[in-house]
Amino acid sequence: MAGTVLRARGGEYLVDTDDGESRSASLRGRLKLEQRTGDRVVAGDRVRILLQEDASCTIEHVEERRSQLTRRAPGRGHPRARVMIANVDQVVIVVAAARPEPRLRMIDRFLVLAETNGLPAFVVVNKTDLADAAGNIARFHPYDLAGYPVVTTSVIDGHGLEEFRERLCGRESVLAGPSGAGKSSLLNAIEPGLGLRIGAIGEAAGKGRHTTVTAELIPLSCSGYVGDTPGLREVGLWGVDLDTLDSAFPEFRPLLGACRFGRSCTHVHEPDCAVREAVTDGQIDAGRFESYLAMRADE
Repeated sequence: MAGTVLRARGGEYLVDTDDGESRSASLRGRLKLEQRTGDRVVAGDRVRILLQEDASCTIEHVEERRSQLTRRAPGRGHPRARVMIANVDQVVIVVAAARPEPRLRMIDRFLVLAETNGLPAFVVVNKTDLADAAGNIARFHPYDLAGYPVVTTSVIDGHGLEEFRERLCGRESVLAGPSGAGKSSLLNAIEPGLGLRIGAIGEAAGKGRHTTVTAELIPLSCSGYVGDTPGLREVGLWGVDLDTLDSAFPEFRPLLGACRFGRSCTHVHEPDCAVREAVTDGQIDAGRFESYLAMRADE
């Protein structure tokens, strides 16, 4: 029977089968030899499983992915891809308005990953109930200007939760963002009884503690799925071509080709660069442009 992988952990896979049951399955031996980008089977993969005579289940086939969110695996060894989740329709980047302080460059990296993987995205600014949050909200205006919807939410007073839920219903979404942003709290709020673990913010460093340890796909009562992913302290880009990095910034696109050196312009040092002129004139946010330069330098 066919189904969707909800969770992959330690060689065991929880599969939501199309008959409405959740079944634990292992990977058939020959599939372990197949080469795939990143992990062979991840949350979101569509699979076919076989029910054995002893009531155990094995994954017999993994369907081709229609989409995936991929980042560079952490560590100093040989660079490799890590597929966070497969077959999603949109990326939802969740950050806290405060506690921990929002890191805009991390948001920019997630957005570039979404653009590179051909996935639409929007930004959720959570914890707007905090006293020190108000001064931070305006910092997210550049994402509105770039064409990314920005939704503000608070689990404490319920602000924005209905809009957040409506944007997830009937879709297959993945929530991504730093530790402590409140991804699990938001999911608990829109799906009562879910009971995902929630961690406190470390007082000394102001950083969230990891509570989600592996990507998990959660069926929604309003139809669709949402993927809860581990909180990240860094976002390594994967599959991003420096020659086309500028096209991953939507606000740059109308100007690409208008520079003196056309599409070969890196927007770093060339004279008569239309993108840099737009930054100077305030048409492109300076912070977003700094993120672009930092990504070029890092890759």
